[in-house]
Formats: sequence, C-alpha cells, structure tokens
Amino acid sequence: MIKAVIFDLDNTLLDFIKMKQDAVRAAISAMIEAGLNIDPDEAFQSIFDLYQEKGWENQEVFNDFMKQTIGKVDNKFLAAGVVAYRRAREASLLVYPNVNRTLFTLLKMGIKLAVVSDAPSREAWMRIYYLNLHHVFDVVLTFDETRVRKPSPVPFKMALDRLGITADEALMIGDWPERDVVGAKQLGIRTIFARYGDTFGTVHSGADWDINDIYEVVGIVQELNRG
Repeated sequence: MIKAVIFDLDNTLLDFIKMKQDAVRAAISAMIEAGLNIDPDEAFQSIFDLYQEKGWENQEVFNDFMKQTIGKVDNKFLAAGVVAYRRAREASLLVYPNVNRTLFTLLKMGIKLAVVSDAPSREAWMRIYYLNLHHVFDVVLTFDETRVRKPSPVPFKMALDRLGITADEALMIGDWPERDVVGAKQLGIRTIFARYGDTFGTVHSGADWDINDIYEVVGIVQELNRG
C-alpha cells in the first residue's frame, strides 16, 4: 500500500535548467546594455561552466565571471546582471505540465507528499513558495537538514521517519538516476525516473518506472494500491 510519494525538486517538479538558462541570458543582455564588452554566447558558456564547477546555487557566479573576463568586479555591470537575472528567474520559474494536477490528485487520494532535495534550504523554500506549493507537502528536506547529498540513504531515511511510513509504503520520483534512484533503492523504496526532466541523456535509469509526464505517477499509485 503506497502511503506517500517523495519528489525531488529541481527538474522533477520545476524546470530548473530552463529557468537558469533564461535568467543567465537576461543577465548577459543587461550587462552588455550597461557597457560590458562581451560575446553573449561565449559569456553564456563561461557562466554555465562556472555553475557546473562551483555548484548551481553559487551566489558569486557573476563576480567570478567578471574577474575571469575583465579582471575585476565592476559594480555597475554586476548590478545590471543580478537585477536582470532575478527578474527573469522569477518569470521563468514554472512547474512542468500537470504538476499541480498530479499533486492535488494524490492529496485527494490521501497520499502524503514530500520533497527531498540537495538544494540549500533557503533556495528550495523560495522556489516552493514562488510556485505556491508551500501548503502541499507534509515534509520538505534539504541539504541544510540532511547534511549529506543523495545518493546517501540518509535523506530518504529521514523522509520515511518524518512521514511515519516504511520503505515499501513510499515511491521516490526524480530526474537524476545516480542520486535519486540509487539512493532510494538502497532502502527498498520503489523508484520512478522523471524522463521529462532528464538533462543527461539517460538511456537506462535503473528505476522501476520511467515516465514522460508526471501525471503517470497517479496511475502507478492507483495500480499498486489496487493490487
């Protein structure tokens, strides 16, 4: 009997990569308009390389980019980039199709909902509040609470404990097989791969189910609970 579904946050509930891409491009345009002499495509690649090197939540990425590009931080360009980035980020922060429908259908079925994310607490909660999903989840666990990243089984065990359920009563859905699937399976939690959010070109996810639309989760829960 499935009693809870645990979701990853970025690229599972919301399109994190598209949000980042749109926000970075807006920041670059604003810095160029402010007078910074850079090639937009090269700048985009450089900033994404910095994110990949130093982490997607890096708050100093534009400082690092300017030091790399012009040898110093110019606050005029920095302000232009950061303001444009924040505006575009908010405009681009959207859930995937059918996320709201899926979450509220599961709630009506009496299923508990949780988030297990490697994101910092503040950033995760800001995204959740911006998407107006703060009242939906019974449990939200971030790196600040768990102190370890997936695929460690610790975050998943903490989620089960806080939900008051056992591993066979939960499903885990995420976009990163090496973290979300591997971590959950260590505890015996059945797993769903969010192929619609995959950014790695995954061929074999190792999950119990691969889905192309998040609403398929509802059918999986219904089938398991019917059996």
